[in-house]
Amino acid sequence: MMISQDLYPTEEDFLYEEEVLRNPNNLKLWWRYLIARSDAPFKKRSIIYERSLKALPGSYKLWHAYLRERLEIVRNLPITHSQYQTLNNTFERALATMHKMPRIWIMYLQSLTKQKLVTKTRHTFDRALCALPVTQHDRIWEYYLVFVSQKGVPIETSLRVYRRYLKYDPSHIEDFIEFLINSELWQEAAERLAGVLNDDRFYSIKGKTKHRLWLELCDLLTQHATEISGLNVDAIIRGGIRKFTDEVGRLWTSLADYYIRRGLLEKARDIFEEGMTTVVTVRDFSVIFDAYSQFEESMLSIKMESMDDSDEEDDEANEEETEEEEEVDDRLDIEKLRKRIDKFWLKDDNDVDLRLARLEYLMDRRPELANSVLLRQNPHNVEQWHRRVKLFEGNPTKQILTYTEAVRTVDPMKAVGKPHTLWVAFAKLYESHKDVSNSRVIFDKAVQVNYKILDHLASVWCEWAEMELRHKNFKGALELMCRATAEPSAEVKRRVAADGNEPVQMKLHKSLRLWTFYVDLEESLGTLESTRAVYERILDLRIATPQIIINYAMLLEDNKYFEDSFRVYERGVKIFKYPHVKDIWVSYLSKFVKRYGKSKLERARELFENAVKAAPAEAVKPIFLQYAKLEEDYGLAKRAMEVYDQATKALPPNEKLGMYEIYIARAAEIFGVPKTRQIYENAIESGLPDKDVKAMCLKYAELEKSLGEIDRSRALYKHASQFADPRSDPDFWNKWHEFEVQHGNEDTFREMLRVKRSVTASYSQTHFILPEYLMQKDQMQTLEEAKDVLKKAGVADDEMAVLERQLLPPVNEATKNDTGRRLGFVSAGLQQNGGETTANREDIELPEDSESEDEDKVEIAQKEVPAAVFGGLVRKRDEETGEDAEGDESNTKESTDGDGNLGARERFKKRRGA
Repeated sequence: MMISQDLYPTEEDFLYEEEVLRNPNNLKLWWRYLIARSDAPFKKRSIIYERSLKALPGSYKLWHAYLRERLEIVRNLPITHSQYQTLNNTFERALATMHKMPRIWIMYLQSLTKQKLVTKTRHTFDRALCALPVTQHDRIWEYYLVFVSQKGVPIETSLRVYRRYLKYDPSHIEDFIEFLINSELWQEAAERLAGVLNDDRFYSIKGKTKHRLWLELCDLLTQHATEISGLNVDAIIRGGIRKFTDEVGRLWTSLADYYIRRGLLEKARDIFEEGMTTVVTVRDFSVIFDAYSQFEESMLSIKMESMDDSDEEDDEANEEETEEEEEVDDRLDIEKLRKRIDKFWLKDDNDVDLRLARLEYLMDRRPELANSVLLRQNPHNVEQWHRRVKLFEGNPTKQILTYTEAVRTVDPMKAVGKPHTLWVAFAKLYESHKDVSNSRVIFDKAVQVNYKILDHLASVWCEWAEMELRHKNFKGALELMCRATAEPSAEVKRRVAADGNEPVQMKLHKSLRLWTFYVDLEESLGTLESTRAVYERILDLRIATPQIIINYAMLLEDNKYFEDSFRVYERGVKIFKYPHVKDIWVSYLSKFVKRYGKSKLERARELFENAVKAAPAEAVKPIFLQYAKLEEDYGLAKRAMEVYDQATKALPPNEKLGMYEIYIARAAEIFGVPKTRQIYENAIESGLPDKDVKAMCLKYAELEKSLGEIDRSRALYKHASQFADPRSDPDFWNKWHEFEVQHGNEDTFREMLRVKRSVTASYSQTHFILPEYLMQKDQMQTLEEAKDVLKKAGVADDEMAVLERQLLPPVNEATKNDTGRRLGFVSAGLQQNGGETTANREDIELPEDSESEDEDKVEIAQKEVPAAVFGGLVRKRDEETGEDAEGDESNTKESTDGDGNLGARERFKKRRGA
């Protein structure tokens, strides 16, 4: 065979050829030669590879590069191409020396897997496992398992390979189980999965828990019930139910599904029923019930469909049989008799009505079954037992059975709720059906139960007595209460003390609820003596309440035992302390005063004094008011005032103001207004809160103003001003402002402004937030407000003066607009006599830059001074000036037309202008 010229070495190859010929065992020379001819055709390169491998057959580098190039050549060729055979031969030649190299084996095995040569590939995998050390087998098994998982590989082959692999690495049993499931080998998959669950040392490499594996086994067993045998499915699933409590509902449905697939429908129903009666969570119950109802519905629908198809065939068969029977009437024919028996309704396949009734019965039982689940969670839940009884409403037998089971099951010490209500409801059930004797039996058993709480036992006794009252057995009700409240004997107490476990019946004679009911019965049905005996017994046991004391006293009062009633009150106030004794004192004092009034005044005073001493400051006010009313009605007014004064000192600071107001009102009504001055002064000096002192000063000032005492009223305003911040309490300053406008003069008005500035300065260190409406004012109503705002903003006095002049109206216009004299204003400025202006000698000359000019723009109202202020001086003056009245008439007229009608503000402006 001729070799192509292209395969011969060229001139460029001579250099490499000489080197490899000179030293053929040098790998670098061959590798340099191959790199230099990387662009040459593969045939030429393959010759170089073959020559180099002939010289160096053990070179892994050369074999690996050669085989990779050969794999690239066949990459896009069909697997039937002849190049694959050449490739396989090359791999075989390489493995002759490279059989310890796993990479060469892997390349070869991947190529064979791609060629779908099953037998050859399997043999090659076996050869690789035999040639390589065990430490490198995991690299081969990875591709081996991929190969046997392919389609077309016989199942038996795959099983054998997987079994061999599990001997090498048993931890990959999950992969084998997954392969079995994918291969639909259910029997072996179930056995392997069961073996895994039985192995306590098994650890899942895929992170699956025993719980998940158990659920997978249950699903496998139930979904392929007919294909799997040899395993006790019932025992396996029940074991899972006992072990994994969070999936109980699913496991029960799986077990029922297993029997359904096996065709054992009645067994499946038993499983459903067992599951619903054993689960303890509503979620599991819902899962089982839904599966059960779905199963019954599907069975009913299947039966109805099959019956529709078979109806037509049955009709035709019946017609034929009828014709035969008409022809032959042989009653002794055994075959015909057997056919007739088979058609009997018990053997009838048409059981649609039965299945429908079964489904309806299941649906009707759902509330009862759900309640049973909740009771299994806590059999001592009283509320659930009551709900269970309501489910059987209209069925007394079931209700009685339920109550019987409830009172036997519920432990009063562990009960959630009130266990005595079960006994009471049980007895009322008999009573509602006119069976009072059995109701008494139930109550008799109920009072013997050792309840956890005394009130429960007392409630049972009260209910029993109420039942007797409903049936007009009044004597029996009283006997029951007497029996219930009887104190245990000393022997019984010793026996119980020896046992160490004292039942609640030993404390029953101290039950307040029982005694209260008993005393109500005695008041309604018994005599006065028996009722008093019960009340006395309550007091002796020291279980009385303030209400019982009041009821006892009112009972005695209604029966005209007044002194006995007051003695009961006395016992009550000795037994109880505040605040419980408050109602007793109020009732005691009011009843005593109503009964005796003025006849026993000293005793009443003593009672009130004791009540006041016993009462805390917060609760003493109504007693003082009641005490003062007693003195006003039956005693001395002076003592009433002393009581009010004592009350103002005893009350807490927050209630003193109200008490002082009452005190002042009563003093004014009894002794007149002047008497209140001392009370006002005492109130102001008594240590009231600042806001109350201010309020009291305002009221006092109003009083003085009404009496014409202007100076005293002004002094009160001045005293109260120290408690009124102009920024937070503008109402006070507005009142003072109005007061000065009406009753003051220029000096007093300036004094008010001075006090206001000083108070503002004293409060300037206090952080205060102005009300929002003040912050949002667009205009200042007066000049004073504008000045205050500027001063707060930090504007200097000089700048403030400039702004003040801009805000002032012209002087002439102000004079023209104010031509009328203010009525009743006592001038402190200029006076006119005979048309000539004479300056006031006591007038104070003010400098031009005086601060007072800031305030002289305020208009002051004028009012006549009452004549009562001057008294007899007015009459004396009138007598002295009466003779010259006619001569001065003209002068008076002229002065009226002159400047005499000007107020202080206008005269001050005029003088400055001059």
